[in-house]
Amino acid sequence: MSKPGLRRILSRLLRRRRGVIWGCGVAALICVLLLSLSPYSPFQRLQVQVFDTYQRLSPRPHGGTPVTIVDLDEESIERIGQWPWPRSVLAQIVDRLGQLGAATIAFDMVFSEPDRTSPARVLRGLNLDKAAEQRGLDLQALDNDRRFAEALIRNPTVTGALLSPDIDDPAPRSKTGLSFGGANPSEYLPDAGGALANLPLFDEAAFGLGVLNFNPQFDGVVRRVPLLTKSGDSILPSLAVETLRVAQGAQGLLARGTGASGEADTGLAAMVAMRIGNFTIPTNADGTLWVYYTDGSGTRILPAHTLTGATVDPAVADAIAGHIVLFGASAQGLRDQRATPMSASVAGVTIHAEIIDQIFSGVSLSRPDWAPGLEIFATVALSLLAIAVIPFLSVAGNTLWALLISVGAVVACWFAFLDFHILLDPVLPVAAVLLSFGAASAARLLVTENEERFVRQAFGQYLAPTLVQQLAKHPESLTLGGENRELTLLFCDIRGFTKLSEGLDPSELTELLNNFLTPMTDVLLESGATIDKYMGDAIMAFWNAPIAQEDHAARACRAALRMETALAELNAGLSHPIDIGIGLNTGTCCVGNLGSTQRFNYSAIGDAVNVAARIESLTKQYGVANLIAETTAAEAPDVARLEVDRVRVVGRAEPLTIFTMPSQAELEGQEFAPLAERHAAFLKAYYSGDLGCARQALEALATESPRSLHGLYRVFRERTEQLAAEGVAEGWDGVFVASEK
Repeated sequence: MSKPGLRRILSRLLRRRRGVIWGCGVAALICVLLLSLSPYSPFQRLQVQVFDTYQRLSPRPHGGTPVTIVDLDEESIERIGQWPWPRSVLAQIVDRLGQLGAATIAFDMVFSEPDRTSPARVLRGLNLDKAAEQRGLDLQALDNDRRFAEALIRNPTVTGALLSPDIDDPAPRSKTGLSFGGANPSEYLPDAGGALANLPLFDEAAFGLGVLNFNPQFDGVVRRVPLLTKSGDSILPSLAVETLRVAQGAQGLLARGTGASGEADTGLAAMVAMRIGNFTIPTNADGTLWVYYTDGSGTRILPAHTLTGATVDPAVADAIAGHIVLFGASAQGLRDQRATPMSASVAGVTIHAEIIDQIFSGVSLSRPDWAPGLEIFATVALSLLAIAVIPFLSVAGNTLWALLISVGAVVACWFAFLDFHILLDPVLPVAAVLLSFGAASAARLLVTENEERFVRQAFGQYLAPTLVQQLAKHPESLTLGGENRELTLLFCDIRGFTKLSEGLDPSELTELLNNFLTPMTDVLLESGATIDKYMGDAIMAFWNAPIAQEDHAARACRAALRMETALAELNAGLSHPIDIGIGLNTGTCCVGNLGSTQRFNYSAIGDAVNVAARIESLTKQYGVANLIAETTAAEAPDVARLEVDRVRVVGRAEPLTIFTMPSQAELEGQEFAPLAERHAAFLKAYYSGDLGCARQALEALATESPRSLHGLYRVFRERTEQLAAEGVAEGWDGVFVASEK
């Protein structure tokens, strides 16, 4: 056999089991970490969906901000007419809002083209402008764009612009001063491209100018919005920021970045916060704001047509006075619908309202710079914690442990959001825990299956199937290379086998041995014995290894008696009956995988093994089918047995007390106690040297004892006769000295 033996192979399997399990788990963890760094990682999409779920489960309470949306809705279009409306109507609405006391009026739309319905434009198109002037008509008064611009001048208004890399036109000049502390915003703000702007007439008339862009993420959902946007050499505030500035009458904005007083200089230019009048807004490094949405129930929305009548409803007037007014469109045909974590489709103007209310409320979401690092640390730590216990727990225990860790990660991230409004991602840690746990568990199953297969192959020939199954499930219970353990050993041999074999040809002898060994082996395996070896007509077996058995001595005694019963059944069909001798001994042995790397055997060695062999050989001298040592008898007190003798076997100075177990079939219907008393009385007389009393007791026992004991009493009758003839030597102690092994 040119491969390591059982001891080396099984030792290697047991030693490497944990290494294989942990190695597979760590490999899966590394794969998850590498996947998270990939631009095609699924974790980014899952991450933002988790953040969206946070907001849906716990939306931001409405801050009570005085913000009102004037909505260009379907009903207003139906009443006033198709969009775009004449600028004169818009001028009327602006003036009406100003009269009602609006703090600021901001437009979430771009007026990039002249009003085609303007009377002045129509007259010019028909070449009637000079005729109209000759008739005394003021064309400027008939110019709707000019009327709208004049309304913008009369009232605190903010116009908007759209930026896009697909547009080449430069952005209009910002109407607000921008100062900064620390890093210059031009260093970290990306260039958004050119601008789709209003007619210069409108931007010049308005008090402020803001950017309308939301920059939705890869899935079209608006989660973060830029507070400042760069376009060429210009830096423009968002519509919400500019509206707040105009509402407060502030002259400029302050962008606070890394390197500012009190801020760490990380070497990377980034924004930390922005100040707008009385409000300070924490920002992300790129100048964006995580929008923390409400459920929308607190937003005031007025249809635009409510402001165009001759009179205004008092409730409408109350919703305008002292409020920031955002003019936007929810009509489906105008395509200003956006997706948010709270809804798949909302009017874009409501997002500007949410941003303003969030700034007013002072409640902000944050994803600190250390959050990704903490998530990576948690991913590694929790994954290692999940796979560390896999070799030691059951499948159910491991599964429960992994689920507890995963749930703990989710709960911790949830409470970070709920209590501190910090966005921490449980997706990566949970995915890593489950995948590394799955890989390690799969490795454990494979390793365990290989170990079980190996153990079944290695032990299946000489262990009971139930023991093989138990050992296969728990191979760690087998100490390799030998261990000291108390065993009960059995030796069984056919009496007169040499003479018996002389009368049989090889095939008949083989058949006889097979017919004998098979039922004997069945009995031994059923009792949980380990078959050590077959030695021609002899069997060596033991109990309590490799699987521990507390009742190993009793098992061995019962097995020996059942072997005698099985032999009787076998002899009923044989022309040449077989007699056997069985010897049992209990003692400490070295048991394990013994041999060489080329040939090995799971066996036991030690003095107790030699004594068991000596006891088996004594059965033919005492004329009984079985003999058990005193150590075995002491470990099996419930087994019916009779003391046989005190004998000093070859190779041992100390005498042994040996016992025999009467045939169970012969004891049926008889009381064992009287027999045991008469037998004990005989031994007492024999050990004391009172040969007369001993011979009288023997005569009674010879006629009243079971047939299986007749040979024993015949041996003692002959011995007492010899002692009587020779005389009992001085110092007689009753110990018999065996002269044969």
